[in-house]
Amino acid sequence: MDSADSIPEEWWEGMEMISRTPYLAYLALGAVGLIVTLISAYILLCTFAPTPRPPTKSEKRYITITEQGQIAKPEPLPCWFDNYRALKEMARRGQIPPEEAYQITDAECFMTLVIPAYNEQDRLSGMLEEAVEYLEEQYGHHGTKSRSSSNGNAQATGRQGDPYRGWEIILVSDGSTDKTVKVALNFARTHMLNKPPPTYSGPWKEQEKYKPTNISPGTIRVVQLEQNRGKGGAVTHGMRHARGTYVVFADADGASRFPDLGKLVKQCEKIKDKMGRAVGVGSRAHMVGMDAVVKRSALRNLLMRCFHLGIRLLTTPKTSHIKDTQCGFKLFSRPSLPYIIPYMHSEGWIFDVEMLMLAESADIPMAEVGIGWKEVAGSKLNVINDSIGMAVGLAWLRVAWAIGIYRRD
Repeated sequence: MDSADSIPEEWWEGMEMISRTPYLAYLALGAVGLIVTLISAYILLCTFAPTPRPPTKSEKRYITITEQGQIAKPEPLPCWFDNYRALKEMARRGQIPPEEAYQITDAECFMTLVIPAYNEQDRLSGMLEEAVEYLEEQYGHHGTKSRSSSNGNAQATGRQGDPYRGWEIILVSDGSTDKTVKVALNFARTHMLNKPPPTYSGPWKEQEKYKPTNISPGTIRVVQLEQNRGKGGAVTHGMRHARGTYVVFADADGASRFPDLGKLVKQCEKIKDKMGRAVGVGSRAHMVGMDAVVKRSALRNLLMRCFHLGIRLLTTPKTSHIKDTQCGFKLFSRPSLPYIIPYMHSEGWIFDVEMLMLAESADIPMAEVGIGWKEVAGSKLNVINDSIGMAVGLAWLRVAWAIGIYRRD
C-alpha cells in the first residue's frame, strides 16, 4: 500500500489550507503570541518581584543601656529616611525643587557602624571588642568637637575636618531566636560600668591583647526585627537610622579586620564628589591564592568563580569591574545614602550588588580597597542553596531594573 494512501483526508485538507495561508498571517500570529508572552512575563515579574515589608512600630525603636546599667525603655530611632520621604512628597507636589529632596539631616557623630546579626550569640562579643577598641581610640566620645583641618577634609582618625567626633553602633537583630540581644546588651553594660571592663577574644586577637575600653551610655543601640528579613534587609534597616557622617556595615562574625576602616575613610575622602558622596568597598580580591581562600572546598571556590562571572555579565559597567562585591565591609558617606537606601529591594545575600548598582546609577564615586579578612567558623551561608538563590536574585534584580519594575521615583 502506498504510504500516501494511509494519510487521512482531513490531514491533506489541513495541509492544503496551511499552504494557502499568507506568510504575513503567520508573522502576525507570531507577533501577537510574542506580545502576549511578554505582557504575561511582565505581569508575573511585577506580581512576584520582592518588595520589602514596611517596618513595624517596634522595629523603629531601639533599646540601650543606661548610666545605671539598666536596660532603657524602647526609644524612637532617629530616621533620616522618614525626612527624605517627606521631602520627596513635597517635590512631587512642586513645593520644592526635585534636587532638594535628596538633602539629608545633619550628622550627629562621625561614624555609624551597622551590624546585621542573626543568631550570633557565640561570635558577636569578639567582633564588638575589636570594633569598640578601634572606634573609641580613633573617634572618641560622642559629641566631642574635633579640630578643623586646614583643607576642611575629614581624616581617617575622625579627629579633623568634621564638626563632631563620636561613634555609634546599631546592632540589628534579624529575628534572632538565641541570646544575641542579651549578649550585645551585656557587652554594653560591662564596658560602661566595669573599670577596667572585660575583654573578649575575636578572630584577630586573643582577649589579653585587647585594650580594655570603656564606652559612653547609648553608644550601642539594639534594634529587634520581629521577623527575619535577611542580611540585606537588616543592613538597610540599620542604615535608615544612622546618625554618622560615615556609615559602615560589618558582619557580626568579625571576619573583616576592623581597623582597616581607616583605609576606607581615607579613600572616600579622596574620591568624594562636590556633594560629598562616596562609597568605599572593602575587598578580599587581593587574597586569591592565600590560605584563607585556597583551603576552601573546591565546590565553594567553583561556585564563587561562577558567581563572579555572573556579576561581570549581568551588572552595570562600573559594578562589573569590582572584583569583590560580596565582602561584608562597605563604607558610605552620609550624602550618598538618599541615592541608595530608599531604592533598595534585595533583602538577601545579593543586596550588596544592588547597593553598588544604585551608587553607579547615581554617579556616586566608588573605590575598592583591600582589607584583612579571615574565615570564621559558624557561617550561616549554605553554599549550594544560597549560591543558587544568589544567582536567581542577581538575574531577577537585573531584569527588574532593566524593564522598569524597579525604578527611581
